[in-house]
Amino acid sequence: DILEGCMSPLVLSPYSGWVLDRVIERSAPETSPSRSSASRESSPHAKQSSPPEKMPSASHRDPSPLSSAEPSEPKGNDDLNLPAMDEEVFPAVLPSKITEVEGCIWMYEEMHRLKGKEELRQRQEQQEQMVRAVYDLASEQLKRFDELKELKQHQEFRDLQEVMEKSSKESQGQQEKLKEEHRHRAKVLNLRLREAEQQRQRQEELERSRKEEGQERLHRLYSIQEEVLQLNKQIDPNYRQKDLPKIDLSTYSNRGNQICGLLSGLIRTTSERGFPTQADVGSAERALQEMRGLISSMQQEIATAVEEKRKNEEEERQKQKELLEKEESKAQTPAPAQQSGGKQQKEGPSLGLKADKNTMEWYQKLQDAVEQCIASFSELSNCKGNKEVKMIKTDLHKAATIPVNQISRVSGSRLRDVFDRLNNLLSGKSVQSGGRSVCVTQHPQGLDFVCYKLTEKLVGQAEEEVSSHRDAAFPIAVVVSGIWELHPQVGDLFLAQLHKKCPYSVPFYPALKEGTSMEEYQKILGYRFIDSKMENQDRFLKRMSGMIRVYAAIIQLRWPFGNKQGAHPHGLEHGWRWLSQMLNMEPLVDLTATLLFDFLEVCGNALMKQYQVQFWKMMLLIREDFVPRIEAITESREKGSLSRFKEFLETCLKEKEIPLPKGILQPSFWSS
Repeated sequence: DILEGCMSPLVLSPYSGWVLDRVIERSAPETSPSRSSASRESSPHAKQSSPPEKMPSASHRDPSPLSSAEPSEPKGNDDLNLPAMDEEVFPAVLPSKITEVEGCIWMYEEMHRLKGKEELRQRQEQQEQMVRAVYDLASEQLKRFDELKELKQHQEFRDLQEVMEKSSKESQGQQEKLKEEHRHRAKVLNLRLREAEQQRQRQEELERSRKEEGQERLHRLYSIQEEVLQLNKQIDPNYRQKDLPKIDLSTYSNRGNQICGLLSGLIRTTSERGFPTQADVGSAERALQEMRGLISSMQQEIATAVEEKRKNEEEERQKQKELLEKEESKAQTPAPAQQSGGKQQKEGPSLGLKADKNTMEWYQKLQDAVEQCIASFSELSNCKGNKEVKMIKTDLHKAATIPVNQISRVSGSRLRDVFDRLNNLLSGKSVQSGGRSVCVTQHPQGLDFVCYKLTEKLVGQAEEEVSSHRDAAFPIAVVVSGIWELHPQVGDLFLAQLHKKCPYSVPFYPALKEGTSMEEYQKILGYRFIDSKMENQDRFLKRMSGMIRVYAAIIQLRWPFGNKQGAHPHGLEHGWRWLSQMLNMEPLVDLTATLLFDFLEVCGNALMKQYQVQFWKMMLLIREDFVPRIEAITESREKGSLSRFKEFLETCLKEKEIPLPKGILQPSFWSS
């Protein structure tokens, strides 16, 4: 508003008339003499001066724009308005009043301007003060805001720090609590571990004592078995004396063999369980006592026979004296020894523990051949320093054994390829093995080495593969038969190694020799030991069964692509010999029934076709005479294999037919 008043055009205030009245009133005493003279001179002029006196009142009464505009005219148009004035009435007073009025106006205006400036300055100062105050207030507020913000940040930081300290304290408390729990658990675990360790030590002590007791009982069993076998050697089933013709020890021999078999079965059973119990030792001791009683009875019988012989001799001498006295030299009665001898012949021979003399000589001859073969390639087998010879040995070993691993029932063409590779290798031809060309002529001892390793691998396949897959016996057997026909040395080595691993394929029950430990004796019988622990009976029977099945398949199979005009290198007559000699030997628990079943199941059909009536007579003999012998030595818990064998016999005798074995190679196989 102040600035608008300064910028707008100047106008007289409504109070200008009042100011003029006051100014005129003050100046009236000074001008009254001149004014009275003038009034006397001319009254009309006095009358004309009345309008100016009325102007302030008019102006005072009506502060309109027109009245306010009239005093402004003397200021803006002084020269124009003065001529209009009555120069004669106001010769000296009017200019001074105008000047005074103008001066007053100017003073008023100046005062008003100064006042406006002062007010403006004051207002500006107030405004500046206000601005400064506002600025100061804003600055203070900003400072307070910053202080508040900083305070808030400090509070937040303090709160956060308190929270962190609180959480830290809580975490420390939690950690302390966890540590305490951990210490408590550690104490508990230590106690439990200590208790467990003590329990384990007690268990180990008990186990150790149990093992020691078991070992003692096992050693006791072995010593009892050894003593029983030694006592059994004293019983000669073929014991005859010309002076004691009535003595027949076959009964004692049979019972002694049964006791040995029962004791061997007991030891095998206890070995499968781990260690024998006191009851097993008691049974073994009872068997030993029975054997001792048997020996004692035999000795008493021999003593009785000797005494009887002495009496008979005295009677004979007395009779001879009487005859001499009566001179009846021509009349002599038959001797009692002859009569008893005839009776013994009717009873027939007793069963033994091994095959006949010729078979045992043949067996020993094959074993000697194996030893000679091993000695013949000793240089090649002991080539530790010569890298070239060692490489030849490795190549020959791979060439001989890798094809054997590929024998299978997959296809006839593949089996024929395996046979050709083996035949070429044995014939001195080069074959490929592991990307290298191999030939037995690379070393002078190469052929003997290959023959031995090949037969060793074939017997191993019969032992391991056929024990798990019975059908695998036929492809192995047909390859062995074909190689045997072309290379007889391989057949002899195969039989020798088969007899060594399975003496029952001779057949032959090895006897315990003096100085031989029980573990070595069990190995001779065909058992395996792993970590000084004998294998269980089931595993033993499976391995023996696998080798007998391969042998039974060999004697009836021939290589279909060979020379069929010649005789089989090891034909069915050997199978008939094996079966006859098995029936002439004392049966063994589990083993005899298992081997007879596997042998007849594989080649029974071929033997039936070859020997016909004689074969069925032998089958009846097995059922009527041999099976009861097996039953007599078999306990109820060991009759699984015997039951299977009896069921097979009954079925075959009832149907008068032995079926073809499962898995035999048909003619269509060779076209695959």
